[in-house]
Amino acid sequence: MLIGYARTSTQEQKAGLNGQIEELKALGCDEIFTEQVSSVDQREKLDEAIRFARKGDVLVVTKLDRLARSVPHLCRIIEALEAKGVGIRIVAMGIDSTTATGKLMLNVVGAIAQFEREMMLERQQIGIAAARDAKKFKGRVPTARRQSERVMQLLATGMPKAQVMKELKISRASLYRIVQEQTATVSWRSA
Repeated sequence: MLIGYARTSTQEQKAGLNGQIEELKALGCDEIFTEQVSSVDQREKLDEAIRFARKGDVLVVTKLDRLARSVPHLCRIIEALEAKGVGIRIVAMGIDSTTATGKLMLNVVGAIAQFEREMMLERQQIGIAAARDAKKFKGRVPTARRQSERVMQLLATGMPKAQVMKELKISRASLYRIVQEQTATVSWRSA
């Protein structure tokens, strides 16, 4: 059985996801798992696809970057699939791990992809440093802190902290940081 996996990083990339799904259908995938999450986030549908696969099946992806974020991650996926007797096919590269050449190519391509990602991150850091030097770099906008007032309002109503975090989509650390900062501001003003 051919099992397809399609992924895009954001919800806004509907066309990209639909394109992958259509390609996987055209290739004859009997089951297709899809998700829209960043490559660094937990990918539940990928895990589900791997659990679903049985001996003799082949997991099919359109491109390598839809599947793995690094060589170690790619190796873990391949190991999990091989342990189950499942192959992997990367359409854009013509790689099929059910062959010896395909396995070799998969490892080489994974190493190149990781190298390119590390080079991109290095170029990004150089760009950030240049922007800082030119006093043009502002950094990421702290999204949770912009909600400080709303956090304190909800807590003042008696809403449990877990519910506040869920409603405002902020982490536990952000919530406690906001409470600590707001409490210190109130204490300082009182003095």
